Amino acid sequence: MSSSDPKTRPKPVTRPPAPVPPSSWAKRTGFKPKFSGETNASDSGQIALPPRSRENENQPDLEAGRARPVPPVVNGEQPVSEKGPAEKDQSVKKRREADGTNKGSSAAAANGHTVNNGAAPQPQQPTRRPSRNEDVVDVLPQNVDDEGFVGRHSHMKYELRDTPGLVPIGLYGFQHYLSMLGSLILIPLVIVPAMGGTYEDTANVVSTVLFVSGVTTLLHSFFGSRLPLIQGSSFVFLAPALAIINSPEFRGLNGNNFKHIMKELQGAIIIASAFQALLGYSGLMSLFLRLINPVVVAPTVAAVGLSFYSYGFPQVGNCLEIGAVQILLVIIFSLYLRKISVLGHRIFLIYAVPLGLVITWAAAFLLTEAGVYSYKGCDTNIPSSNIVSEHCRKHVSRMKHCRVDTSHAFKSSPWFRFPYPLQWGTPVFHWKMAIVMCVVSIIASVDSVGSYHASSLLVSSRPPTPGVVSRGIGLEGLSSILAGLWGTGTGSTTLTENVHTIAVTKMGSRRAVELGACVLIVLSLVGKVGGFIASIPEVMVAALLCFMWAMLAALGLSNLRYSEAGSSRNIIIVGLSLFFSLSIPAYFQQYGISPNSNLSVPSYFQPYIVTSHGPFRTKYEGVNYIMNTLLSLHMVIAFIVAVILDNTVPGSRQERGVYVWSESEAARREPAVVKDYELPFRVGRIFRWVKWVGL
Repeated sequence: MSSSDPKTRPKPVTRPPAPVPPSSWAKRTGFKPKFSGETNASDSGQIALPPRSRENENQPDLEAGRARPVPPVVNGEQPVSEKGPAEKDQSVKKRREADGTNKGSSAAAANGHTVNNGAAPQPQQPTRRPSRNEDVVDVLPQNVDDEGFVGRHSHMKYELRDTPGLVPIGLYGFQHYLSMLGSLILIPLVIVPAMGGTYEDTANVVSTVLFVSGVTTLLHSFFGSRLPLIQGSSFVFLAPALAIINSPEFRGLNGNNFKHIMKELQGAIIIASAFQALLGYSGLMSLFLRLINPVVVAPTVAAVGLSFYSYGFPQVGNCLEIGAVQILLVIIFSLYLRKISVLGHRIFLIYAVPLGLVITWAAAFLLTEAGVYSYKGCDTNIPSSNIVSEHCRKHVSRMKHCRVDTSHAFKSSPWFRFPYPLQWGTPVFHWKMAIVMCVVSIIASVDSVGSYHASSLLVSSRPPTPGVVSRGIGLEGLSSILAGLWGTGTGSTTLTENVHTIAVTKMGSRRAVELGACVLIVLSLVGKVGGFIASIPEVMVAALLCFMWAMLAALGLSNLRYSEAGSSRNIIIVGLSLFFSLSIPAYFQQYGISPNSNLSVPSYFQPYIVTSHGPFRTKYEGVNYIMNTLLSLHMVIAFIVAVILDNTVPGSRQERGVYVWSESEAARREPAVVKDYELPFRVGRIFRWVKWVGL
């Protein structure tokens, strides 16, 4: 037949490949994309799809199994939607309308079929272009992953401006602060004993930390970034504080070492905080933001957590049956029991740290009362140097670290105590310590930038503008000045654990954080609260810190989800940053120390005495102090290596995962963004002439 003649046979019409049902590929492989502010997990190169026709294909749609045009980036969000089949057509139509690509194509074209061009054209209905805010809501990812890092709006119980009532906000605010208990109270339990302070001094510093944390959180919520972020003593300041505490000039002090060293810390923190405030309010932070990207933030924050490995488990080993059980309980609660819900709340995941602390403390109390750690003729109140009996010398360490009744902080604490400025005396200022803290304040700002971006994607309509970020950093500087005046021992900055807590508790209400801050201020006035926290045994503190520092390292590395984590460029940069952040400080810390040297500090504090034996030995003592101290800090090395490599090695914006902040002009035109970030009480109108701060 003529129709079978290959010369006369009509050529078949090329059709796009038939769509794969959304449930087939995704459900077979268990694929769940990790959404970010800048790039899609499907573009990371980690998952290879079978070969398919490249015709008319710009970007693979892994969930739908078909090609889709590349939509423009809106506010740092790739408009990917993971909806059911019933909503898929409507979602695609809305997305195309928002992107300006819906030019009269029919639903058949959206499903991958060709359009009959010979049919009579249908009259196009005038389509109302959605507002920018509606576009964001429509194209944001609606899926919820296992760990709570999800698209916003669909999963949050309370968003940024929600005020459902006093009781719900109070309960969620209490839950929010309780889940971050470890980050708020553990730093004083480390630095005060290192300064030679008593249990009463520890209780007073804990009360001061709670008071300053409540005040600075309120200030940040009203006049800072306005995101629901708790402020407090950050682990970023812990390592430099320990380095200053173990300076050679403080080893031969007579009298009250605690107050003298605390005044030195206060002076360094005040100067560094003023530098951070200047960095924010001058607008320099807006320029500095161009250098800060996820590939820089990830290893820098991770190095903060990894730097305390010499303190964590060596302290736990002093009473292994208590410390190891504490770590195991927290691991079981946060991992194996994390999906168990009670009244809709994942109590084991949210309260892993306080639950583990309460159970272990109760077990240690029962063992102490049962006489397990009591030895005949031995007394823990007698100094080790005065103990004559060999039997008591053998068990004195076990008695001090395993018993829960060795601290008298709770009994000696007053019921009411008001923390006041300069309570330890007038701060002492030394330029070499101040310069060290100024560099650390830059690291704290980098940490806060990552927290601002991640939390805004969860609770807000848009990421903040660079001006809002600068305003937040400037207020953190002012908050740290308050911390220096009150004498907390460290600066006050945004706690990194905020992002994890918001994602887990699904509570993003600004009012809940403010109410919780007020409760924190009230608790700080009750002296017994500080005494109770100060009486936590050192072994349990070290066990909790092991978990908290591991969480901090993981949260730092989680910033890589905003970049192409599978890129060889990023892998090499992060790997080099982490390795050198451990290796270079080790060189400085071990330089000039003989294997048989008898050091006057405990082994877990030896990394922080580098100023007395570091490789920098010029004729300028202050320069030696600064260089030996800074280059022995893991986070400083990680930041230097990462920021140089990330900003000099070529790479696309998508590959690097460059943070995308809202534009000021566009933000001012959107009521939702203005309500999210505008200063209250008409304060913003006074500072409208300051173009580089705020919206």
